[in-house]
Amino acid sequence: MSRAEQPSRRTVLAVAVAAAVAGTAAPAAADAAHDAPGHGADPDTARRVDNRAWTTYRDWRGGTARGTRAVAGDRPGVVLGSPAGTTSYTDPHTGRTADWEYATWTSPVHRPAVPSTEAIVSWNARTPGGTWLQVELKGTYSDGTDTPWYVMGRWAAGDQDIRRTSVDDQSDGKSSVWTDTFAIDDASTGLRLVSYRLRLTLYRRPGTRATPTVWRLGAMGSDIPDRFTVPAAAPGLAQELAVPRYSQEMHKGQYPEYDNGGEAWCSPTSSQMIIEYWGGRLTAEQLAWVDPAYADPQICHAARYTFDYQYDGCGNWPFNAAYAATFDGIQSVVTRLGSLTDLETLIAAGIPAITSQSFLAEELTGAGYGTSGHLMTVIGFTADGDVIAGDPASDSNEAVRRVYRRREWENIWLRTKRYNAAGNVASGTGGVCYLFFPAHPTPRQRAALAAVGVR
Repeated sequence: MSRAEQPSRRTVLAVAVAAAVAGTAAPAAADAAHDAPGHGADPDTARRVDNRAWTTYRDWRGGTARGTRAVAGDRPGVVLGSPAGTTSYTDPHTGRTADWEYATWTSPVHRPAVPSTEAIVSWNARTPGGTWLQVELKGTYSDGTDTPWYVMGRWAAGDQDIRRTSVDDQSDGKSSVWTDTFAIDDASTGLRLVSYRLRLTLYRRPGTRATPTVWRLGAMGSDIPDRFTVPAAAPGLAQELAVPRYSQEMHKGQYPEYDNGGEAWCSPTSSQMIIEYWGGRLTAEQLAWVDPAYADPQICHAARYTFDYQYDGCGNWPFNAAYAATFDGIQSVVTRLGSLTDLETLIAAGIPAITSQSFLAEELTGAGYGTSGHLMTVIGFTADGDVIAGDPASDSNEAVRRVYRRREWENIWLRTKRYNAAGNVASGTGGVCYLFFPAHPTPRQRAALAAVGVR
């Protein structure tokens, strides 16, 4: 996030997707009517998100395997068994060509309860040295035709074997992939994604026994209504979680090869706060590459290991979720929530969230900046229902804790349309968030996650 109102790469692409739907219309009168408090959570939005994840031994046994095998145990997963073949891959960011053994696992067809205009895939995996993975999505439209296999990410926890990357220029004239998001090109036509399959391809260096292990693979499909304002949810919780506080601004100019340094590191900084809340720690060996003069070296590490070399930034949503899941005992997902009531449900169970929002400086009292895209943590609510945030766009770690007005914060997070600094219609994220939570949630945590559609 930059403090200035500058369009991020994702925002520029998302505007292209939204333009056909958004037009230049002003907020509808029905939207404005919802501005008054007391309407409560929007039940319609809650029905517009569908999450499906494959996580159990039965899940992994149920897919179509070509050289992969399911593994049971404390955390069931899928691994590379007997390779299905060998292929050559030229890394577009290094120019290096290498041969890789590979195997695939393809999920059963999932028909989301919500015919979707967008879908975001996320995964939890371990990739030892000499291994990596690719995730793809293939769907069927409401007109009966199929999408191509879209690459949703090429990923490794490290950066020595390949450079983790999204893939640009994927479209079939009906839908496109914008960095990490599948999107129907013109939702106003009524075209929707009505089913999909996910395909994992696991890679390793020929002749080795190393393998990636994937514990969680899933997608969030959604059809969020276009709107400038959202219904207000009545306050229902006063609680604050003890989440570490880190400032991205303290890292200005550090490691500019990763999206020009800390000024743009809102996503990895937020991720690291929640990772450490759940007990995730980096070793001295892992941090040895960071200049010892830099405070909080783990933030530099998080930026490096979430960096998407095609997007040229650290804000790839699934890459941040995948990074979190490399820490023992943590799993993660990218999803959408429907209201602040959903966040209160999670906070009450001890689960903080990382949310994505865009706003002008005057739209969020006390922020002191405007942004076309920013991640921050939500760690609690005041007695008045205002949002307690860990906002990394702060000048010091001590200043990271912020209290933002409930109604303002709710609207900038949940809306899908907004006006930018130039007065033009731009997109909003419609409630996107990352959730990091224990690999083995407590019953209360499991119930809270299920209540917001995550299992």
